[in-house]
Amino acid sequence: MTASGLAGRSVLVTGGASGIGAAIVRAFAAEGAAAGFLDFDREAGTALAAETGAAFEPCDLRDIGALKAAIARMAERCGPATVLVNNAARDDRHDWAEVTPDYWDERIATNLRHQFFAIQAVAPGMIAAGGGSIVNIGSGSWIQGTPRLPVYGTAKAALHGLTRTMARELGAHRIRVNTVVPGWVMTERQKDLWVTPEKLDALRQKQCLPDLLQPGDLAAAVLFLASDAAKMVTAADLMVDAGAL
Repeated sequence: MTASGLAGRSVLVTGGASGIGAAIVRAFAAEGAAAGFLDFDREAGTALAAETGAAFEPCDLRDIGALKAAIARMAERCGPATVLVNNAARDDRHDWAEVTPDYWDERIATNLRHQFFAIQAVAPGMIAAGGGSIVNIGSGSWIQGTPRLPVYGTAKAALHGLTRTMARELGAHRIRVNTVVPGWVMTERQKDLWVTPEKLDALRQKQCLPDLLQPGDLAAAVLFLASDAAKMVTAADLMVDAGAL
């Protein structure tokens, strides 16, 4: 996998210790980027850092003060980020009838709020550098109405508004903001919790392509949007779903 202009570039990935995030960290490290990532899973994060040479800062992204402090420490280690990948999220299933205000707030904090504040924290460095790329990782689940995900789906739908409004706010500084929208990606979490032969048969019926999505497929899309090859792409949604949506 190759991309243009990423060697030496400072990259920050949230939720980078496992799944799609880990594939993104591996891809940037393979390009020679100064890759760093945040995650609350210390064990997995430490292992991935040792594997890839990427910088790791443990952080609970729901704590905005801790998030900003971790981003500042990462800037000292890798330089101010000129690429931000807002990946961290968690698609826990829930019953709409049982959602409480506290659960709602925690899910929004997990799946949406930190993305805005990560942008707020890195944007000054990107402005000083003369430009940058922000890639938000969305979800196709809200588009197709996946059951038992109303709060998660709401957060992911709102992400498109964040992408488009921040693309306008930051565009004059040559900072691009885009969304990658995955279909159902075969991460270990998905396979452990929800994949069944019946669900895979139904998925293949919906997809135009017969192959199942892998984390690396999303990483390749992120690398494109981060690279100079996408220098005139902003406020866009890049669907990576094998034609299912």
